[in-house]
Amino acid sequence: MLKSLCRAVGTAVRISTITTSTSRALPLSTTTLCTPSSATSRPFTRSLWMMNNKGASSGYRPKLFSSRVLSPSVSCGCGALHTEGDKAFGDFLSDEIKEERKIQKSKTLPKMSGGWELESNGAEVKLSRSVSGEKIIVTFNVNNSIPPNFEEEAETGQQQQKGEEEQDIVSTPNFVVEVTKQEAAKTSLVFDCHFPEDEIAHGEGEEESDIFAIREVSFQPEGDADWKETSYTLSTDSLDWALYDHLMDFLADRGVDNTFADELMELSTAMEHQEYIKFLEDLGSFVKCK
Repeated sequence: MLKSLCRAVGTAVRISTITTSTSRALPLSTTTLCTPSSATSRPFTRSLWMMNNKGASSGYRPKLFSSRVLSPSVSCGCGALHTEGDKAFGDFLSDEIKEERKIQKSKTLPKMSGGWELESNGAEVKLSRSVSGEKIIVTFNVNNSIPPNFEEEAETGQQQQKGEEEQDIVSTPNFVVEVTKQEAAKTSLVFDCHFPEDEIAHGEGEEESDIFAIREVSFQPEGDADWKETSYTLSTDSLDWALYDHLMDFLADRGVDNTFADELMELSTAMEHQEYIKFLEDLGSFVKCK
């Protein structure tokens, strides 16, 4: 009897000790997760915010640990993965495409004056014309042709608050001009040109300056898409201004002048917007598996 009583008392003491120890350990663990200086505080806080109904600023963000997210639907029969996030993504893309079509100025591309023939292959564009035994080809790509505008974000935000119109997005691609004399040797004089940011816009009443500039000049094999590094390339960074002016006049005589550059920017802007909308449509079809 006495032994049984001793065992009962011992068991009660051990249970009391374990309970006390556990009650002290839990707050320490919780404090470690919730302390701002903890390395895990940001992911943990973010997880709580994601699980809260009012945590997301937009209505299409899925909640963490939702049974619908963890259980994909394959009702379309394609066998691919489909989630609530995919559905929300597809709905967002549909709305985005509608908004982009609203601001699209025209479904047809603007015309280039001067008898230029237009060819395009996705983002790549080719303009060509022949003048008095010479063939002039201008090529450019609309990818990465929208200049970043990070420095003016704050100023633009203030202008919008004051009711001013948002500045239009303009595509300013680098372009290459290839001039080939048809009766001469099969080499072309090639100009690598670009739009300097400080020369894109010139106000009325000011002396008109060139809105594009020559970066490099080289002789290259005719029709060769790759720039041969073995060919000598003349950089205009430290070029004599008289020689540079003659090079610009050489291009202007062949139809590559400020008027051409303005029209090229307009064409590139329209094509870039078309490609952007097409990309959104393809992305929506891919997400929705259509």
